Amino acid sequence: MPYVIGADFGTLSARFLLVNPKNGDEINTVVMTYPNGVMEETLHGKPLPEDYALEDASDYLLVLRQGIQTLVRDAKIDPSEVIAIGVDFTASTILPVDQKLMPLSQQKKYMDNPHAYVKLWKHHAAQAHATRAASIAKDRHEAFIKRYGDQITSEWMIPKIMEILTEDPDLYNDAYRFIEGGDFIVSHLIGEESRSACQAGYKALWHQKEGYPSKAYFKALDPRLEHVIEEKMGSMVKPVGTMAGRLTDQMAKALHLVPGIPVSTAYIDAHSAVPALGITTPGNLVMILGTSTCHMVLDHEEHLVKGISGVVKDGIIPGLYGYEAGQACVGNALEWFVETMLSKTDHDEALSLGITPYELLERKAIIKAPGASGLVALDWLNGNRSILSDSDLSGMILGLSLRTNPEDIYRALIESTAYGARVIIEEFESQGLKIDRLYATGGISKKSPMFMQIYADVTGRPIHIGQSEQAVALGSAIAAAAIAGSKNGGYDTISDASIAMGKLEDKVYVPVPSHIKTYDKLYRIYRNLHDHFGVSHPEWMHTLKNIKTNDMKGQSDE
Repeated sequence: MPYVIGADFGTLSARFLLVNPKNGDEINTVVMTYPNGVMEETLHGKPLPEDYALEDASDYLLVLRQGIQTLVRDAKIDPSEVIAIGVDFTASTILPVDQKLMPLSQQKKYMDNPHAYVKLWKHHAAQAHATRAASIAKDRHEAFIKRYGDQITSEWMIPKIMEILTEDPDLYNDAYRFIEGGDFIVSHLIGEESRSACQAGYKALWHQKEGYPSKAYFKALDPRLEHVIEEKMGSMVKPVGTMAGRLTDQMAKALHLVPGIPVSTAYIDAHSAVPALGITTPGNLVMILGTSTCHMVLDHEEHLVKGISGVVKDGIIPGLYGYEAGQACVGNALEWFVETMLSKTDHDEALSLGITPYELLERKAIIKAPGASGLVALDWLNGNRSILSDSDLSGMILGLSLRTNPEDIYRALIESTAYGARVIIEEFESQGLKIDRLYATGGISKKSPMFMQIYADVTGRPIHIGQSEQAVALGSAIAAAAIAGSKNGGYDTISDASIAMGKLEDKVYVPVPSHIKTYDKLYRIYRNLHDHFGVSHPEWMHTLKNIKTNDMKGQSDE
């Protein structure tokens, strides 16, 4: 029997999924945590600057090897039955590599240099470079900037490369390539450099017809960047749903697989979830709910939408334009509150009941009516990705009093993310994108009925839920099935594979009419706060952050 593997590299761990391509049945799953985790405060005991988020690429290669070995061994299948591998990766997550495509962080002289390590998607220290890159693009009337909603964010590749060049030109010069995490993994699997249109299009300003921005634009950013594409990135880009190459003898031995099986071009993690829900046509918005959220929409036409993360032809499903927007802090906001703000008394109460603190807060919050807390929050604890595209914005909670309880704040944080999603949906629709149905997947969609009901009530729309617990990895497995080909037990297109392998739950969250009315009132307050602090006076939050950053720098210098 043929099987395909989906390898999903997330923020904290990688998931490996073995799937029967005939019907999408998931045979086995292995989750591997990165040994070094996310490095946000220190690197080898030395303090890191504000807004840093680094990882060690050696972790990726380690869990790749161990994860696939375990996946196949525990499933008790013959390795020769694996017909293809698909890969996705959280993005934009970049790293500098040498000519053998090995991380510079492995070199002795760079082991303590933060710029030699992976800059995770939530590494926001390049915000000043992102702002400048967008400003220069608009001043020069560059056509590409319209495809990204007139903005460039600190999460993307080019600002992070600018940051490295500015702060460590020697390391920049030593780097043979700057590469996305997904392309890094695929390149190691096939033994040669690979670049995905999904990652290049959404995170590196690449366009199917026009390619990357002009040399003149990069020269305007910095004369040393004039030839950055050919010198540091390469021009070969392959669309999703195509084969990047074949598994090398060396990697086959390391993974305990058969050499020569096809490996797909890399997906961005959120984007691969779309085919996992069986979505292959326009008019459907998919929300991938996790530590952050991505909002994906397909359309036949290219619309220029304000503040989105990009529109890319063939970026999600071949033949269609894929649109991406997002929120930088969703599950992370709840984790922050539970881990740093919840009292010991509440933690002890959860322990005594045999449940998690999250479940305790949900039990208490779900019995309260919308608006009962008297709170409205801004969901910018990790900045705003869409539609304001400003990582220097910060969160706030309006309406606090001495009667406010932890569950009130917990619910307000969830509601704030739902309001943020509604802003994105309204922006899509105002710019000509038709959205008929909402879909959700990711851990939150499975774990929290209250969360999903709030989203249905705030948006005023039913929400359909993806069936798979590992939708992103399933999407990569679908890509693998597509490149395997129908003659080998797979399919000839991602759409065919998606229709056969993608699945939805029977459960649909339907909005409650009385809740819609209340949330419409609360949303108007949120939108006023959003526009006041994010559009009219963003400098207030910027100033607070600057004071904090300068104070931390002063303490570090002492």
